[in-house]
Amino acid sequence: MDTVLCGANAQSMRWYFNEEDFGILPEEVKKELKVICVSYCADVGGAITISYDQDHRLHLQTIDPIDEIGAELKIRRIQADNAELFEQLEMFSKTFRS
Repeated sequence: MDTVLCGANAQSMRWYFNEEDFGILPEEVKKELKVICVSYCADVGGAITISYDQDHRLHLQTIDPIDEIGAELKIRRIQADNAELFEQLEMFSKTFRS
């Protein structure tokens, strides 16, 4: 079962961070994740979640974007622009959540 790290929803205009499981992450990382999620929703609508699978790999999942093509392009851009951050978050999960 996947564990949600964070997410945002354009319709409800809400941001979520799983403070219970990931509260020890630095505030700067939390802010960066918030910018990623909120900017996704502002650009293409819908909702996004960033979660870990059982093997500690991060997955970006989207729900009901207004612009399907734009959403796919935005996800690819997020993954490319934040590859180092995502690698570090996966290492964090392997180290502290195993």
